[in-house]
Amino acid sequence: MSVQEIESAIVKLPPEQLAALGEWFDEYRADEWDRQIEANAKAGRLVAEAQADIAAGRTRPLP
Repeated sequence: MSVQEIESAIVKLPPEQLAALGEWFDEYRADEWDRQIEANAKAGRLVAEAQADIAAGRTRPLP
């Protein structure tokens, strides 16, 4: 199924189904973000990025 087909189907949804789809998609994106953060943490990318930001002066002290 193409993105265009999905878009065409979405615009035909009744309001209650569109709302349900929106809620599902929000949860899906949040879960996907969590998986990405977890994968980055396991790969050590978060620490490396933080260290690079500190070394480049892109951080500031917490109040």
